[in-house]
Amino acid sequence: MSSRNSELDAKALPHDWRAVAKIIDHTLLKPEATADQVVRLCDEARELGFGMVMINPCYVELAASKLRGTEVKVGAVIAFPFGATLTSAKVFEANEAMRLGAREIDMVMNIGALKSGNRQLLHDDIAAVAQAVHAQKALLKVILETGFLTDDEKRAACEISEKAGADFVKTSTGFLAGGATAEDVALMRRTVKIGVKASGGIRTAADARKMIEAGATRLGTSSGVAIIRETRGEAAASQTSSY
Repeated sequence: MSSRNSELDAKALPHDWRAVAKIIDHTLLKPEATADQVVRLCDEARELGFGMVMINPCYVELAASKLRGTEVKVGAVIAFPFGATLTSAKVFEANEAMRLGAREIDMVMNIGALKSGNRQLLHDDIAAVAQAVHAQKALLKVILETGFLTDDEKRAACEISEKAGADFVKTSTGFLAGGATAEDVALMRRTVKIGVKASGGIRTAADARKMIEAGATRLGTSSGVAIIRETRGEAAASQTSSY
């Protein structure tokens, strides 16, 4: 599965806000999220041209119904936010989310397996989900939760994820051990040839630019509306100053 079609040249920022919007996963993962908030998320994604909404599995069917006939995809997180469920449970959860309309799956890896040195378990966990996801012609992102990892562990997690069939590696859930850093994104970009998703703490156009410059090919953020409004404003200001 190819993830490179989502790449964006950092030089396009801040002038091409539509291109920025296309690589944003417009995100709502709070446990207290309501159905009305998910509907609003979908409306915003459709209006601004975000590439995807990223939600908890219980809202996939609702989001899919609201976005049917549009170019906006629906994505779901699984084993979120800890990644410590059984592989069979992850596969089941991914299959159910896809049955209801998800076209991308963001799974939290088994962090404890990596910390325990059990790389085979980590590989097999990811590979099982990747096989299920690809059978439905969907994409898989593996959340590393970089805030818990040493640099060596980050590189190992990236290498194992790529070998196991992941389409993206992703920095973090945004709920546990901090968010994305440019340094982690750059490390991940150097380590893999697949996509790199920066997620966690991306709130401004400057944050987005920094992550793209570091090598991110996808951005996960709940601040997408603010980022695009800011990016459009910067572009308008740039065009005005050029006259």
